[in-house]
Amino acid sequence: MTALNTTARIAVIGAGAMGAGIAQVAAQAGHPVLLLDNRPGAAAQAIEGIDRQLGKRVENGKLSAQSRDATIARLHAVQDIDALADCALIIEAIVENLEVKRALFRQLEGICSPQCILASNTSSLSITGIAAQLEHPQRLLGLHFFNPVQLMKLVEVVRTDKTDAAVFEAARAFGVACGKTAIACKDTPGFVVNRLLVPYMSQALLMLERGDASAEDIDIAMKLGTGYPMGPIELTDYVGLDTTLSILEGWVKAHPNEPAFTIPKILASKVAEKKLGRKTGEGFYKWQGDKKA
Repeated sequence: MTALNTTARIAVIGAGAMGAGIAQVAAQAGHPVLLLDNRPGAAAQAIEGIDRQLGKRVENGKLSAQSRDATIARLHAVQDIDALADCALIIEAIVENLEVKRALFRQLEGICSPQCILASNTSSLSITGIAAQLEHPQRLLGLHFFNPVQLMKLVEVVRTDKTDAAVFEAARAFGVACGKTAIACKDTPGFVVNRLLVPYMSQALLMLERGDASAEDIDIAMKLGTGYPMGPIELTDYVGLDTTLSILEGWVKAHPNEPAFTIPKILASKVAEKKLGRKTGEGFYKWQGDKKA
């Protein structure tokens, strides 16, 4: 296994915000990219969205029309998973469900060459757990990009105890080629960023639950006291209360003796009320689009 050159074909499975973003940065790095989604027309629509986004950058003088056209020419929507057979790297960015991801990678093992690197963009699931049923778990690792992929400079390259060293190095080099700072980390809950961030959000909600301070004051304290661009409760709303709860529930189940993994009752109550934050217009704050009302 060697580093991926720019002629190596990349596939991204899942054409949501994360998958489309990963496909875009890979294409901008020079790779031909296949984008697959099981929703009819979703991959083509994602590429159209990338075209519009890059078009705005051209209009603003931040990108040449030639670069935009070259990037779009490298992006190809496909509908059949068999089309990924000759890819050198396949990154999944599908639903955050362990069994669904396991089934996908088992299917990919039967399609792809032994040299193909398999990667998950999961933000909270165990890479070891995803690879548990694979015949060749040594070629699977985590490539955790951050949203929005086009702007965020970090990618976490996550290795398991079985990940081949050459696979890891090739994946890290790919992240760098995509313009990211690629950090190495072991397969621990939440890797680096979410392992620190999610308990921080949980502790802020526990403070609110106890009445230690208001949501507004907690957020102001962290913005002005530490220089964070967004306070923890506002961030929870932005990420999605259901997403945060799902991550914590999974971690508590898998690691019941870890005191940092705690589910605030106030979080579970909001989710039960379908107040999920920005995505529903109300969580701990009220929202209008991407901004607090």
